[in-house]
Amino acid sequence: MADQKQEVRLFGIVGSPETTSVEIALKLKGVSYEYVHESPTNKSDLLRKYNPVYNKVPVLVHHENPVCDYLVILEYVDETWKTCPILPSDPHQRALARFWSKFINDKVIPAIFKAALNPKEEEREKGKEEVVEALQIMENELRGKFFNGDSIGIVDIAAVYVAFWLPIIQEAGGLHVFTAEKFPKLEKWTREFLNLPYVKPTLPPREKPLAYYKNLIQSLASSK
Repeated sequence: MADQKQEVRLFGIVGSPETTSVEIALKLKGVSYEYVHESPTNKSDLLRKYNPVYNKVPVLVHHENPVCDYLVILEYVDETWKTCPILPSDPHQRALARFWSKFINDKVIPAIFKAALNPKEEEREKGKEEVVEALQIMENELRGKFFNGDSIGIVDIAAVYVAFWLPIIQEAGGLHVFTAEKFPKLEKWTREFLNLPYVKPTLPPREKPLAYYKNLIQSLASSK
């Protein structure tokens, strides 16, 4: 029988929220995998082979069949390994989970980037309003311990950027919108989610993204 780790490879970058999301799903399901580190500035030939359209991580390779785009990968992982499902079995609930995952990817994360890193101050202010609005929508949607209820699901995993990276960006000085006073349910969810045994060890060392965002924000301030 072939080594399962050789059957499953994950091409990623340390510190990438999208890569981290896929790792969380794999560890939750107990899937062994080989991690293939990619350089942000020097893409490997293998990455270009497996993702010739975008040349981006993460890419999951299972039995030499590549799967690209982290939300697509999360669904593939859930459909391939049935333990600890991250998508509901009910068709309507599955559709809702897909909708909220896409909302986080398409609305929440771009708004955070806009609020913290847009070179134009006017755009950053607009971005802050968009972040507050998006977080409020998430706060209202969070009706249980996790977005999936008592256990984590694809929405929680997709929202790792909000749980881990947003507080780091705030500490780096990019913006200050996510507080326990404004968003008590989200703040509690963040603590619960980040301390899960298959989430906490998967997160990158906090110091590296903190230094990265501090440099970006300082460069932005000095360019005024």
